[in-house]
Amino acid sequence: MARVKLTDVKKVYDNNVVAVHDFNLDIKDKEFVVFVGPSGCGKSTTLRMIAGLEEISGGTVEIDGVVVNDLQPKDREIAMVFQNYALYPHLTVFENMAFPLRLKKMPQEEIFERVTKAAEILGITEYLNRKPRALSGGQRQRVAIGRAMVRDSKVFLMDEPLSNLDAKLRNQMRAEIILLRQRIDTTFIYVTHDQTEAMTLGDRIVIMKDGYIMQVGTPDEVFDMPANLFVAEFIGAPKMNTFKTNLIKENGEYYVTPFGAKILVDGLKGEELKKRDVPEQEIILGVRPEHMNLVRETGESSIPAVIEVNEMMGSELHLHVETKDNTPLIVRVPTVDLSHEERAALSNGTAVNVAFKSNVMHFFDVESEKNLLVD
Repeated sequence: MARVKLTDVKKVYDNNVVAVHDFNLDIKDKEFVVFVGPSGCGKSTTLRMIAGLEEISGGTVEIDGVVVNDLQPKDREIAMVFQNYALYPHLTVFENMAFPLRLKKMPQEEIFERVTKAAEILGITEYLNRKPRALSGGQRQRVAIGRAMVRDSKVFLMDEPLSNLDAKLRNQMRAEIILLRQRIDTTFIYVTHDQTEAMTLGDRIVIMKDGYIMQVGTPDEVFDMPANLFVAEFIGAPKMNTFKTNLIKENGEYYVTPFGAKILVDGLKGEELKKRDVPEQEIILGVRPEHMNLVRETGESSIPAVIEVNEMMGSELHLHVETKDNTPLIVRVPTVDLSHEERAALSNGTAVNVAFKSNVMHFFDVESEKNLLVD
């Protein structure tokens, strides 16, 4: 088990393109940390620098208190699972899993014990004599994970291991990785572009954009208190509704005025605005689709809109609506309490009223796009 510390880590390619900017992160022993972000954000490059597969242009990487910048990958006591499995097609499952142990000239009895134990944990014992071509994608990924497991490494690195699987298999393998983590109890660093994987797997999430860290936090922290507009829109599906409006102050109370409505900001959000003495200003207001709801009556705090598209998702409807100034919003409506007639009434072109509570609002600066309530 090991702590991993990255200090001012940078990656600059020969054409002076900076892929990773001054990356600072302290990963605790046995912590599961997920790097997440869109393609090209630098997450895989950072992982490869930790693994020793990519040269570090600046800063230091420490594993268990030892600076490993100049160590070969084999000397870093890490194990890595790749996106494309990287299995040897001419070797059996057993031989694939045993390969790194044979390179270390480990005794045959210990190799057999380690491989069979890992295969039992991963549920692939019956496939040990098969070749990779006879396995499904999910089974191949289990073999790749097993090959990493047998090495008894200090740090487990996983680079988008589920991205080649279909949706059903991804869900199944995600659950298996959670169970695997409980069984082998080591330090995990996991890279994905899928925010669902990040939210369900990580103790902490590192959200990246253009080589920079946008926010580091627990799943609850990045969902409930996104540091900036990028994080707010990246985490959550469908993505957060964001639109410009005004934050005003009357008689010591704060209000927002989206689309002609006037909504009191009370509770903890209102108290925090008062505590920080936030000035009146134009802001970007954010509200997640699941935090919006339909109301029957038109009122000062409701927003008139028209349904443009109704997506039936099974347990919920995703209503794409447009306000009177043509701003698109998405409202998630649970179907469990809706009758067939009520669902049918929410058809395209239907006028509705949208409302939301102050405790689910997020306030972003128009210029910096930073959350006004996050330091």
